[in-house]
Amino acid sequence: MKKSMIMGLSALVAISSLSLTGCNEKSHANEPTEAKILSVKAVTKTVTTPHQVCEQVAVTHKAAPKDENKIIGTIAGAVAGGVLGHQVGGGNGKKVATVAGAVAGGVAGNAVQGKMQANNTTTTMEKRCHTENSKTEQTIGYDVTYQLGDDKDTIRMDNKPSGDTLAVKNGKVVI
Repeated sequence: MKKSMIMGLSALVAISSLSLTGCNEKSHANEPTEAKILSVKAVTKTVTTPHQVCEQVAVTHKAAPKDENKIIGTIAGAVAGGVLGHQVGGGNGKKVATVAGAVAGGVAGNAVQGKMQANNTTTTMEKRCHTENSKTEQTIGYDVTYQLGDDKDTIRMDNKPSGDTLAVKNGKVVI
């Protein structure tokens, strides 16, 4: 009798545990297996990318003077002024006119050479660079609005969903 009681109790425990297990777990047999996608919206962000832009530019430089003190212009002007001054007057007046002509000619020659040197320029092509920023839109994900039963919700996904439904497992959307 002990064996039959033990067997009976074992069977009772086994049946009770099976029925209790079934009671503790929620049945998902009637729950939907798909959620309907209502909308998909791309989520973007603006990305700024710096890049260097270079171009050839004509640049004008003042040429270095060969005669910084303008000696040649001063001497040439003094000689020309002295020759012209010597043509004027007579006696001591001729000497004064020659000296005055040489001084005035020297000053004028110096000024003329200065203007010529200031206008003496060279033009070269130089590479000039600066940084510009390019802005682009980059997709970082997708906001997917779906309906599961009577509930609507939105989730963010890395990739755009294919199709018009999302898989559901245990009452939750599977991404």
